[in-house]
Amino acid sequence: MRLGLALGYWGRGPSADQVPLALEAERLGYDSVWTAESWGSDAFTPLTWIAARTSRIKLGTAVAQMAARSPTTTAMHALTLDHLSGGRVMLGLGLSGPQVVEGWYGRPFPKSPLTATREYVDVVRQVLRREGPVELDGRFHTHPYRGADGTGLGKALKPITHPLRPDLPVLLGAEGPKNIAQTTRIADGWLPLYWSPTRTEVYEASLGAAPEGFLVAPMARAQVCDDVAEGLLPVKAMLGFYIGGMGHAARNFHADLMARMGFEEEARRVQELFLAGRREEAVRAVPDAFADEISLIGPRARIAERLELWRKGPVTDLLLLSPDPHTLRTVADLN
Repeated sequence: MRLGLALGYWGRGPSADQVPLALEAERLGYDSVWTAESWGSDAFTPLTWIAARTSRIKLGTAVAQMAARSPTTTAMHALTLDHLSGGRVMLGLGLSGPQVVEGWYGRPFPKSPLTATREYVDVVRQVLRREGPVELDGRFHTHPYRGADGTGLGKALKPITHPLRPDLPVLLGAEGPKNIAQTTRIADGWLPLYWSPTRTEVYEASLGAAPEGFLVAPMARAQVCDDVAEGLLPVKAMLGFYIGGMGHAARNFHADLMARMGFEEEARRVQELFLAGRREEAVRAVPDAFADEISLIGPRARIAERLELWRKGPVTDLLLLSPDPHTLRTVADLN
């Protein structure tokens, strides 16, 4: 099981710790470092900054949001950074949800998310393979554009720049069972949002057709500490925000996922409290058991024991959310 460092996205501003953490992860033998985006900082610029200061560690987006860019634009970002970094890019993509797509990007959330994802990946692959001009007569993505409001002058094009790697890895952040199953067919790997090594049966059917070499790369908050309950507080805060606030009361993919993982009543309670403006109560309502299952929190011996559970399942890459160099060193040593 390879280790990765997940840096996430910025809060109010850039963190001075991100480059030092990436350098430490590379020194420790971590395989990859990952950036993200929501509705603030973008995923590619910080990754480029890190690329210029590192030499070996792979560079991943977890995730770049599909609504933020046309698929050809995303492919241009990936092939450019892949050249500049010497072939280290791993392109992680995610569809996000209606709240972000429509509220931030000002675009309709696709009525058929699976089709929209499949078309997006198809175009990205065409650009990277550069076997011919990009052409797709899709429901959501059309190349060249043939809409009634167009000029009709669009021309099918292939990239001027020759991609460094036509097989640059594409991974997808997917949550629903059908979306995960499709991911095994059209992508090189999957980026689970929550992963419990004790509940792998939740994903067993969806991953059943995964080909050999398929990457399963979940994120997990990691912290070496004596007080497990205190160490879980950042995990609970994150879960409270995602389950309570990242979606509508009637449509929240994160709450639905927690429900499928055996915490349906608790997920609905967290959502209810958060949407009522009782955010602190929502965080406290997140079960310690759930937060603990998807994390690596506690003393060294406890983390060593729990790390064994992660190794026994299908996880190929464990992406650690940890702002603590001591924790990164400890997990590297235990792995």
